[in-house]
Amino acid sequence: MDFSYPVGRVILGETQAVREAYARFHAQPVDVVDVCEGDAGYSPRRTTLGGERSVTGPGTFHGGVHRTLTFKPSDAYGWWIDRTDLAEQLKTHVTIRNVWTSARNIVLRSGNPHNYLRMVEHIIALRLGMGVDDVVISVNAGDPPLFDRSSLDLVEAIEQAGIVERDLPARYVTVKEPVTFGGDRGDFLTFLPPENGEKKLRLDCAIDFNSVIGQQRIVFDVTPKSFRHGAFARTNASSAQMRMVKMFGFLMADTRNLGYTQDNILIHGKKKFHGEPRFVQGGKALEPVWHRATLDLLAAIALIDTGRFVGRVVSYRAGHTLDVRAMGLLYLHDLLTPVK
Repeated sequence: MDFSYPVGRVILGETQAVREAYARFHAQPVDVVDVCEGDAGYSPRRTTLGGERSVTGPGTFHGGVHRTLTFKPSDAYGWWIDRTDLAEQLKTHVTIRNVWTSARNIVLRSGNPHNYLRMVEHIIALRLGMGVDDVVISVNAGDPPLFDRSSLDLVEAIEQAGIVERDLPARYVTVKEPVTFGGDRGDFLTFLPPENGEKKLRLDCAIDFNSVIGQQRIVFDVTPKSFRHGAFARTNASSAQMRMVKMFGFLMADTRNLGYTQDNILIHGKKKFHGEPRFVQGGKALEPVWHRATLDLLAAIALIDTGRFVGRVVSYRAGHTLDVRAMGLLYLHDLLTPVK
C-alpha cells in the first residue's frame, strides 16, 4: 500500500520547512499497518452509555490521594465534565473552545477558574476511540486518576457500562480540502478528506526521538479493536526528566505531587528503557507511538465538537501544542464541512 501524501494547503508554518519535514517523514519506514476494509465498526446512530461506571486511582498530580471518575449516560450533545466538588458550576463541554492550556497536557476549563480538569487527553480520546457520542464525566477534583494500564481501565469502564444507540443519526465532519499545519521543530499535521467517501478515520503517525525510542511509525484505521489495543500504551518521559522531577519537582506546582512511577509511565534513556516496554514488535518497543496516536492525537481530534471526524490525519513529530493549535485553526479558517 502507498502511504505517501500531498502537502495540503499550508495554514501554519513556512512552506519550505513543511516540505523538508515531509521528505523526512516519507523516508521513515512504516512499522505497523492495521487497516480494515469497509466501515470501522461504529454505530451509524448517535450513542450514549447504558449505565454508570466509576474508576478510582491515585491522583495524577496528587499521588498520595485517590480520585474517582464516573462515566454517565447523557441526553445532551457531546461530552461534558462535571466537577462534583464545585458548587454552582456548570458542566464543561469537551470542545476546542474550552481548552485552557496545552503546554504539558491538555487542560479543559470553563466558568470559574477552578472549574478545570487536567490531562484530559487520556480520557476524551475514548469519545472517538470507543464511538460513544454523548457522555457526562463526573469527577471529584481537577486532578484525574492515574493507572498502571494507561487508559485501559477507562476502556473497560465504558465496556461495562455498555454503549447504546439513540434515536438520532450520527454526525460526521471532515476537511473541505487537504490542509497542513507546520510546527517550529520540524513537525507537522496534515488533514485530508476520506478516500471514496468512507466514514472512518485513518491515522498515519510518526515520531522521532533522540533516545532509545528512535523512529517509529504506525498506520491504522481507528476501530474499537485498534483503540483498545493502543489504550494500553503509557505516556513516556526521559530519564533526565524524571530525575529533575525527583530532585526539584517539589518546587513546581505542576510536578510537586506528580504520581508517576516506573509502572505507570515508560521511562527512556539514550540506550535503554527503565522498566519493561510494551508493544515490542520487530525489535522495537512501539509503546510511545501507539500512545501518541491513540491517546494524544485522537484526543485532540475529539475536541472537534460538530461531529465524528472522518478522513486521514498524518502526524509527524507533533505534540499537544501543535495538535491544539491545529484544532482551533480548523474552526478559525472554516475548514470543516459535514459529511452526509
